[in-house]
Amino acid sequence: MMAVLYILAMLLLFSASIFVHELGHFIAARALGMVADVFSIGMGKAIWKRKLGATQWQIGWLPFGGFVALPQMDPNSFLEGTGNRVQDSGGSANPNPEPRTPNSESRNLPRVPPWKKIVVSIAGAAGNVAFAFLLATVVWLVGKPSSLQEQNGVVGYVATNSPAFALGLAAGDEIVAVDGQSVGNWTQILEKTALGAAGHIVLRIRPADGAERELALPTEKGAMGMRLLPGIEGMDPCLVASVYPNSGAAAAGLRSGDRVVRFDGQPVYSRAHLSQLVEAAAGRPTRLEFRRGAETLAATVESRYDEGLRRHLIGIQFNTIGDLDFDVLSHPTPWAQLRGHAAAIFSFLRALATPATSGAAAEAVGGPVLILMMLWLMLKSSFMLAVWFTGFLNVNLAIINLLPLPVLDGGHVLMNLWEMVFRRPAPPRLVNALANVFAVLFIGLFLLLTFRDSVRHLVPPVKQWLAGEERTPDAPTVFEQRP
Repeated sequence: MMAVLYILAMLLLFSASIFVHELGHFIAARALGMVADVFSIGMGKAIWKRKLGATQWQIGWLPFGGFVALPQMDPNSFLEGTGNRVQDSGGSANPNPEPRTPNSESRNLPRVPPWKKIVVSIAGAAGNVAFAFLLATVVWLVGKPSSLQEQNGVVGYVATNSPAFALGLAAGDEIVAVDGQSVGNWTQILEKTALGAAGHIVLRIRPADGAERELALPTEKGAMGMRLLPGIEGMDPCLVASVYPNSGAAAAGLRSGDRVVRFDGQPVYSRAHLSQLVEAAAGRPTRLEFRRGAETLAATVESRYDEGLRRHLIGIQFNTIGDLDFDVLSHPTPWAQLRGHAAAIFSFLRALATPATSGAAAEAVGGPVLILMMLWLMLKSSFMLAVWFTGFLNVNLAIINLLPLPVLDGGHVLMNLWEMVFRRPAPPRLVNALANVFAVLFIGLFLLLTFRDSVRHLVPPVKQWLAGEERTPDAPTVFEQRP
């Protein structure tokens, strides 16, 4: 019975994210006097439909994606068909491929100014952001399981090429004040850094083995324009989600559920810190200590150099949900949640566009299967955690949809900016060719990610079950770094 409730809640949260996006398009289009033929949640043939006014509302059999058929918008003809004609301001009818609806007829519709189409295109992302803010408000009022970064201000990682490292800041030090204002966790540290004086801030540090001191550190603007501390991160635990076959970790006997606590005689303060320590060991046999239940065990592990990632790995992926404390609730403000969600996706996009990190970023990305698995796991852990994750998904959906690529909303914005600048629409053949090519690419990416996620996350437990082996606890395996 609980499994059925989890599935219903998962589909509700996922479908609501699609619904608010399309509702944003629909409301903006109708407010600007545009025609809306179809409002669909899901793609493919309708399994349910109803005509309300001039719009057909329907649910597609494929429960991913959705669309609003707006015949006066620039088309995605590969996905939605052709059939309507849009009349330009001069009265002549220009062929313009548009969505075909079940009852569509060849029509002459007034051409819509580019600025209106830009507003409608952006409105979908605005719907997701508004929904994310609503969910974030619920999380703020009710509270959610907290992470170590929400509980303390201990430094978990310092990049070796950062100004902080040059000034002696180290993992394990605790930040107790920013510009003279006391802080108790990393959320407060990030907020006060973002609001601090341009160019630099003063941190008061309490080292793990020394007297308090102050450091004046430069800040830099992140992808969202907020000021950040470059090369510094907070704590997170190194909980093992899975161990790669034929790796150093496998040879050392690590298992899913273990927590790495020391490496090469040093305490491990974060996943990034462990990667740093592994790299410093550079393949030599190294003592690793880890907790398994109530026991603390030790083993010798050797890393191996990965040519693709250009660094040493011991071969583990991390459980990024298990680091949460379900007894201590955190109440992050809605703005803090939205900033954190947006910063995460911008950081991922930047990593994807950087040659040195693009391979690791591509390995970390997941498709619909992984998204639904994450929702499932979070629902089993905490409903509020699932609400928080849905907010994260909505911010991601908003940002990704505004990328200037054909088929996405950002592509519509780009094409209409072209029309505003050059006083004429982009060549229809070029628009349709780009839409078709990118539609094929997106469908191919969708299928590839679905296949890869299934092989990674669904096939192994099925094999375990068929072999009669004891299953390890469910654990997500999404992480940007693999030490």
